[in-house]
Amino acid sequence: MLEVALVTCARLPDLDPDDRLLLEPLAALDCRVTAVVWDDPAVDWDRFHLCVIRSTWDYTDRRDTFVDWARSVPRLLNSAEVVAWNTDKRYLADLARADLPVIPTIWIADVCALDLLPPAGLYVLKPSVGAGSLDADRFDLGDVADRGRAREHAEKLLTAGQSVMLQPFAAAIEESGETGVILVDGRLSHGIRKGPMLGPRALDGVDALYKEEAIEARTASAAEIELAHAAVAAVPRGSEPLLYARVDMVPGADGRPMIMELELTEPSLFMVTAPETSHTFARAIAAQARASVSR
Repeated sequence: MLEVALVTCARLPDLDPDDRLLLEPLAALDCRVTAVVWDDPAVDWDRFHLCVIRSTWDYTDRRDTFVDWARSVPRLLNSAEVVAWNTDKRYLADLARADLPVIPTIWIADVCALDLLPPAGLYVLKPSVGAGSLDADRFDLGDVADRGRAREHAEKLLTAGQSVMLQPFAAAIEESGETGVILVDGRLSHGIRKGPMLGPRALDGVDALYKEEAIEARTASAAEIELAHAAVAAVPRGSEPLLYARVDMVPGADGRPMIMELELTEPSLFMVTAPETSHTFARAIAAQARASVSR
């Protein structure tokens, strides 16, 4: 019997509903699955043949602790090296340096740099460490009131020790939404469409692990699939495999896909949109668990 930990957070001790789709197919593959809270000090991580990060969405205000935890866990996927790189969205600069099409980003590290805010235009402002689209909002920087609100939000994030990222709002989201391409074991699993989420007062009343999203199945284009594979190929990860990846993208002004985010740490894979994919993911988990036994 293979011992597999699906790693979650204290607010979802029984896993996110999407990840519960894995329980039956993993059991059929001779895997005994335990849902484990990542920061539970009583957990013996050595007893698991494989630990798979899933809904650990409460780490964002203590990222250093989370990265240290990942480094302490044997047989973790995705690996601690990937976690350290991917939990700060400054990795987008690495992808841009690799000549991949990435949404242009301005990085703001202190209050003085708020003068870098462009004089006008629709922009998305969010922290470089974040999950579930929390603390992300859209601002019209040509509007005096909205510009003031953007500065207030940036100052709040900077005071909390965050760095801030500013990206032009991709207008195609309003009509096309985002495309998420999900890879499992380096192979295409499925695609999803995420509807637009940001807008006036999008931050009001948010007290959750993530913002609710409108998700549906989508068939990714050849260009989107090619970009997803190219993004994953650019990830620094040593010799460890990537068990899963979700590449979120949106059409640029020329219609070609551009990377918004490369989710390698704790992305929802939205298996509910294509239930057979839970079996694909379960087989990949079981294969990695078996491989750990032979090492």
